[in-house]
Amino acid sequence: MGTTTPPRTLAEALRARGDESLAGLLRARPDLLSPVPNDITQLATRAGTRASVVRALEHLDRFALQTAEALAVAPDPAPYDTLLALLTGDGQGDGDGRDDAGAAITAALPGALTTLREQALVWGEDTGLHLVRTARELLAPSPQHPSPTGLGPTVAEATAGMSPGRLQEILAAAGLPATHDPVSAVAALAGLFTDRTRMAELLDTAPVEALSVLDRLVWGPPYGEVTPNPAPPVQWLRDRGLLLPVSTRTVVLPREAALHLRAGRAHRVPEPVPPALVAAAERDPQAVDRAAAGQGFMALSTVEDLLKLWNDGGPAILRAGGLSVRELRRTAGSLDASEPVAAFWIELAYAAGLLASDGQTDERYAPTPASDEWLDLPAQHRWTHLATAWLAATRTAGLIGGQDAKGRALSALGPDLDRSAAPEVRRRVLALFASLPPGTAPDPQTVLARLRWERPLRTSGPGGPAAPGSASDLRSRIALWTVDEAELLGITGRGALSSQARALLDEGPDEAAARLAPLIPEPLDHVLLQADLTAVAPGPLERPLAETLSVLADVESKGGATVYRFTPGSVRRALDAGRAATDLHAFLATHSRTPVPQPLTYLIDDVARRHGHLRIGAASAYVRCDDEAVLNEILADKRSATLRLRRLAPTVLAAQTDPGSLLEGLREMGYAPAAESAEGDVLITRAGARRTPPRTPPVPVPEGPPVPDTTLLTAAVRAVRAGDTAARAVHKDTSETATAGSLPRTIPAETLATVQAAAMTGSAVWIGYVNAEGAASQRVIAPVKVEGGFVTAYDHTADEVRTYPLHRITGVAELADEQPT
Repeated sequence: MGTTTPPRTLAEALRARGDESLAGLLRARPDLLSPVPNDITQLATRAGTRASVVRALEHLDRFALQTAEALAVAPDPAPYDTLLALLTGDGQGDGDGRDDAGAAITAALPGALTTLREQALVWGEDTGLHLVRTARELLAPSPQHPSPTGLGPTVAEATAGMSPGRLQEILAAAGLPATHDPVSAVAALAGLFTDRTRMAELLDTAPVEALSVLDRLVWGPPYGEVTPNPAPPVQWLRDRGLLLPVSTRTVVLPREAALHLRAGRAHRVPEPVPPALVAAAERDPQAVDRAAAGQGFMALSTVEDLLKLWNDGGPAILRAGGLSVRELRRTAGSLDASEPVAAFWIELAYAAGLLASDGQTDERYAPTPASDEWLDLPAQHRWTHLATAWLAATRTAGLIGGQDAKGRALSALGPDLDRSAAPEVRRRVLALFASLPPGTAPDPQTVLARLRWERPLRTSGPGGPAAPGSASDLRSRIALWTVDEAELLGITGRGALSSQARALLDEGPDEAAARLAPLIPEPLDHVLLQADLTAVAPGPLERPLAETLSVLADVESKGGATVYRFTPGSVRRALDAGRAATDLHAFLATHSRTPVPQPLTYLIDDVARRHGHLRIGAASAYVRCDDEAVLNEILADKRSATLRLRRLAPTVLAAQTDPGSLLEGLREMGYAPAAESAEGDVLITRAGARRTPPRTPPVPVPEGPPVPDTTLLTAAVRAVRAGDTAARAVHKDTSETATAGSLPRTIPAETLATVQAAAMTGSAVWIGYVNAEGAASQRVIAPVKVEGGFVTAYDHTADEVRTYPLHRITGVAELADEQPT
């Protein structure tokens, strides 16, 4: 329904929109859909609630927000030219680039207004722009909540309650004629402050010190404290109304005077154009891809080491949840990483579903069954799994080590680490990286500047930018963490976004894996054995080889090549896992490109000869050995005193300690004991025996309602339109029916067919209804279900879902603008 008259309310402005425009509003502000509004009036009311407006303002970029702030201090309604003047100033160029800035503002303002209109924060034609009342209250100045523009209240607001005599004194001091009432006095003073010529003449007579006072207040905050006997310059300003009293000790610079001193500008620095990203370095794109792939492979290796470290059951869980500081420090040492970096890897493995709590009474962290499936994947798919989990995770590892709102320490894998803004910030940071040419590494500070421009209310307090490290600066901190974590994970290489990461963002994990695969070295099936009891892996090893070698030897160093060292303890570990000496000799001969050194052969044979000579089982614990001399040697050794051993038989010693402690104690003394079962069989310890029950990865905490899909938006717009039509039709027809007294009349078969058709199409119908008491009424309903002689429908008249017996419906008619008969 078209009209040439401007809308009088936000509801009328929304009603005049097309379906696509309404769908755009609901997409931009999904909180308006919970639940779906009954009609346009309810949609407009909900769009003006404080919580919804705050959320909408938080998603504005800086210039759209500055436009809204300018409207908040402008008259309501404000013509387009008035708004433009508040943003550009009075047009008096001073040679410092103001003309260029004005042109940029003039070019950007229509787009900012379009954004504000689309989000229902501004409505009305260009001849009279209205900022919704709630937004005006949030952005307008007050002593409790200073305006972001730094402007104070108007003359009329500041002089409310001032005595008529005092107003006349101000007019006289300012050189204005007396008036007969306070209203005209306020109007005369405001007229003086908005008249550029007369205001300039007044300020020309001001003392220099008074102008200095105005300079301190002009860009805000506009409030100042005064003593009961102010200095002459302040008194001069008070006498002429340039400073108006707020309380006995506080004065304020009125808005009209401040705008004159600002040359008409609401903001000191309007920012119509987003800050440009500055390149910190230009690199070869192929070198970036190779560096990122290498770092990604190191990330896989680190996560594998973490899973292996916790393979037999990881650290215990604190009573409040998470890891203790000591366990984090121990894990960091094992991974050869700093504690913050180790915390990142732990949280990443947890977010990817590779680690979880085992749920036992003595609750510990352990790898999940999904970790075994992940380890079997090709390297490129393992990387995309980690990268995808990182992008979506709301748990923020950078917070670990800090404190929550109650002053409690935040621990790795503990509660209160979810920040719903994290996924959006990560993707936005990477999108800014992707906006640069391949191989370009941006300056992180310019990335932060762009993010602050795009979401200023998320990184600023009421008085300006938030202090670094404050809660309101969380987005900036997440952005900096994102830059570091992306480099650790291989998303970026040497500071620039890799091509495989671009594919992950734009095309999905499969394409990213295809880009990464050629850059990952093929796993090797061999090592190089050295005479100094070391083995060098010149590259990544095949998984079975790597697993066996990690049991048989200790990792001494990592890098382009991994160095393993064979020790008596590592060989004994392999024997404990069930390997025989002949198996170890065959394994080394098969997988070494160099001859097996004689010292290594001797080491294996020597440890194997002594392995299992002593047997330890559970009585409390005992040691048995066929060689009495060995037991005598143990008893004579002072280091065995802590084990509290005593002889039970020539070949058996009893200990007042558990078998595990006894095993460790004898190994520290240089022996190679083996544990045995109650039946006397040697117990074989194998890695990977502890797994959690099947676990799902932690669910990210969403930031507000999810963005609705096209199907939901289409249905919601249709429902709002139908409800709006019904609401207006009810209002119209009810009044007419009061005099006509007529009800729709149809035969039962036609009634049933019509309501069934309405239920299938989701449309509303008009019915005549007679209740059990015989009272007749007309109602607008949207049928949902028709069965068993009843129709269940949403009753727009009663604003609720009701069930009506079909035999009580006297008739039905399709809803139309005119009165049904």
